[in-house]
Amino acid sequence: MYKEYTTITEVAGPLLLVEGVEGATYEELVQITLPDNSTRRGKVLEIDYDKALVQLFEGASGVDVQQSRVRFLGKGIELNVAIDMMGRVFDGTGRPIDDGPEIIPEDKKDINGSPINPYAREFPREFIQTGISAIDGLNTLVRGQKLPIFSGSGLPHNRLAAQIARQAKVITGEQFAVVFGAMGITFEEAQFFQDEFKKTGAIERAVLFLNLADDPAIERISTPRMALTTAEYLAFEKNMHILVILTDMTNYCEALREVSAARKEIPGRRGYPGYLYTDLATIYERAGRIHGRDGSITLIPILTMPEDDKTHPIPDLTGYITEGQIVLSRTMHRSGIYPPIDVQQSLSRLRQKGIGPERTREDHDDLFSQLYAAYARGVQARELSVILGEAALTEMDKKYYNFAEIFEQVYIGQGEYTDRSIDETLDLSWELLSVFPNRELKRISKKFIEKYMSKFREKAVASE
Repeated sequence: MYKEYTTITEVAGPLLLVEGVEGATYEELVQITLPDNSTRRGKVLEIDYDKALVQLFEGASGVDVQQSRVRFLGKGIELNVAIDMMGRVFDGTGRPIDDGPEIIPEDKKDINGSPINPYAREFPREFIQTGISAIDGLNTLVRGQKLPIFSGSGLPHNRLAAQIARQAKVITGEQFAVVFGAMGITFEEAQFFQDEFKKTGAIERAVLFLNLADDPAIERISTPRMALTTAEYLAFEKNMHILVILTDMTNYCEALREVSAARKEIPGRRGYPGYLYTDLATIYERAGRIHGRDGSITLIPILTMPEDDKTHPIPDLTGYITEGQIVLSRTMHRSGIYPPIDVQQSLSRLRQKGIGPERTREDHDDLFSQLYAAYARGVQARELSVILGEAALTEMDKKYYNFAEIFEQVYIGQGEYTDRSIDETLDLSWELLSVFPNRELKRISKKFIEKYMSKFREKAVASE
């Protein structure tokens, strides 16, 4: 029997202060009954002796301090999980919004989960194919990795997120699924994601959690935890390899700042709470692999950098926790290149663990080094031509200049519905590098040049 309290002493925005409380705990669920017998939900944010600060999910309008009743439910926010969640769409609190039936739970999980013991972690390895050359070839995604995408307002990060979700796969043929969590998106964006998943059939191997911009801030804070709780169930109990995509983490952090301000906490950098790093870590560090478990969780958080500022607290702290970043370029976007990935600023720190023989191909690492070096020299030649004019470039500089242009248009700019296998990406690399004489390919082993280059040189000569 739950005890009810009628001791609400203060209402401030979405917060209630309840006094005379016994035995309440942090993160405990709360039910508020209004004078008209309608109910609201909330959770305990803070405990101070017999006082409990409660955050309402649906807002405080209509709450009567004198007549409303508060009941503490003795448990945290839980999610009903089952394999039947595959192919379904939920809101930020785990309720179905796709007109399908309620989930019959196989289990109930606390959405806050448990951090993976560092001793139990297995090092990320094995390749995940996204079908996007700029990622697969140069910033390879590895099972168990945390690889964020740094974007900006107006850049096509949502289209890129949908493309990765549609195309991602493990080439070993093991069970693979996508858990997609969207926070603070518009109704049109929510419809876009659902349509993209459904029309390509990707919905059958995906679970979607969609939190809209007009939903309560506290729901936005729960959404990524709902997604990761589902991923943990599928990965570590159903032995699947799960890719979790979270967009947009900036909206999540804004909700965190809103709740922090309502609690009158001392703000940190740019008004964000001082515990922002710790809070982000509780999300990001739930990805990984565990010794003795076949499944894995790979995480791609997407965030929009305010004013394209990489030193902003959100991308800055995200960079400390994760293993690299993929950066979208506004300049390339204006040039009509999609996806506009800036490969010079992007980095996957675990790339080498997921490539090579039996994972991608033996020539992958050498091709990465040569492509990166050739593109960097081409960009340098392009900058030089702006200052001195093309006449000042040597013939070899002009080759690199042209290579950089073609590389951006063909290799990076592959289009939204082009799904390249890793072999197609590596073959394209050889084809682009075939314009250079062997003496310029200093970063590729001679045995690989002899094995792979001949057919592309012959093709280039035939086309001339």
